[in-house]
Amino acid sequence: MERRPTLIIVTGPTGSGKTDLSIQLARQLGCEIISADSRQLFRDIPIGTAAPTQEQLAAARHHFVGTLGLDEYYSAARYEEDVMKLLPQLWAKNDKAIMCGGSMMYIDAVTRGIDELPTVSDTVRAHVMQLYQDEGIEGIRLMLRNLDPDYLAEADPSNHRRLIHAIEICLEAGAPYSSLRTGAVKHRDFNIITMMIDYPREQLFDRINRRVEAMMEQGLEQEARKVYHLRHLNSLNTVGYKEMFAWFDGTMDRDTAVARMAKNTRVYAKKQLTWLKRNPDVIRLSPENAFAEAMRAISQQQ
Repeated sequence: MERRPTLIIVTGPTGSGKTDLSIQLARQLGCEIISADSRQLFRDIPIGTAAPTQEQLAAARHHFVGTLGLDEYYSAARYEEDVMKLLPQLWAKNDKAIMCGGSMMYIDAVTRGIDELPTVSDTVRAHVMQLYQDEGIEGIRLMLRNLDPDYLAEADPSNHRRLIHAIEICLEAGAPYSSLRTGAVKHRDFNIITMMIDYPREQLFDRINRRVEAMMEQGLEQEARKVYHLRHLNSLNTVGYKEMFAWFDGTMDRDTAVARMAKNTRVYAKKQLTWLKRNPDVIRLSPENAFAEAMRAISQQQ
């Protein structure tokens, strides 16, 4: 009986060392890496997104890193479609592939599937974005309250991207977003191993603080200034650039912006950890021996 291929997922909170571990595994297994980071997809912002360096990209072949312009639209649904097209090409060369990243919706899209939703037109997207720019998140909440109160009741009211997406789907489909979400898990004809490097919370937060300092030393300010004129784009509406832009706008001083960036990154890491707690199958690796433990888990699965 032919052995099924295996997708090895290296995930976890930001700052936990996913990239280094995935490269170690890829080199050992002779396979390629699929990025599962919704911001590393975009070009011109490698520092703020902690994208793999040129040396890391040379050490193992990566997919979905720096492939989109900042003004291009992308979604978890498109990611699922793109990855499912790519995987057979990778399986033809090696029965293993690595997916590395912390964008949990992207990982779920590949491992569990995502509901079939209508493609949002440029007209609808521009309309909803204009509403957000004119009336802020309160205007978005009010509109969603009219279109889909059930989804609004369960959504994070401060996550404007999710709220905007829900409105776009409501308008495009002519039906409540909540009515289109089935939650059905799709069958996948490959094995899945999911693992994370499990740092104690205090150590993880220290790593995050030091990473923010390193980003500033690497030139995050200069990188952010180059794209400052594009700050209205969704691709730049993320931790790191929002704080830099606030500094450039004069609403924060430099030290406050850097401190806020570290704080917001820690908050994001907490959300990632909460998401991971829902999956009892995640293999938790010790920071001191992550590579050996990961290889042991992979060999045991075969």
